[in-house]
Amino acid sequence: MSCDFDYDKLWGTVLGLPHNREEYSIHGRDHWLRVERNACVLATRTGANITVVRLFALFHDSRRINDWTDTGHGERGAELARELRGTLFEVSDEEFDLLHYACTWHTEGHHHDDPTIGTCWDADRLDIGRAGVSPDEAFMSTDFGAEIARHGTILPWLDLAKPHILDPANHHVIWRSLANPAANKTRHSSPDRAESK
Repeated sequence: MSCDFDYDKLWGTVLGLPHNREEYSIHGRDHWLRVERNACVLATRTGANITVVRLFALFHDSRRINDWTDTGHGERGAELARELRGTLFEVSDEEFDLLHYACTWHTEGHHHDDPTIGTCWDADRLDIGRAGVSPDEAFMSTDFGAEIARHGTILPWLDLAKPHILDPANHHVIWRSLANPAANKTRHSSPDRAESK
């Protein structure tokens, strides 16, 4: 399914919801953006559904109430996606089932053979460096995720995200402008989005 909804509006809405996150939470906005970037890189080789993995990045930790043990936060994020589906974004039932499962089980799930779910989980796990831990290939579901984990950084592959993200190297620092969508109308602009309008 091509993406024909307004990512910036969706992100702005989710970021504007009441929450308990610290401004610089390790599970907050900059983490979500790195997960989105990682997912866009991984999807080039895994064949994952790009719309689902990008939505996962936004919703997977969106309903956390703390940065520690927060049982059920993935399911709460999946339910937020269910609430916003049909108003701020639309996906097929099959795509939504993938999104819901990936969000619900991203902490408790170990590995998954589905390329979209595996890409979601690997994209999240490849950002574990923010907590002072190196990514471990043993926790990756996809071969590409394991390759990146062995390398120790995703940096050599960032340009693969460019069809979906304008500046992959700095994608995680743009959250400040999300509070003012008019100042950043092209955050997710890309040739494939323009064609899908």
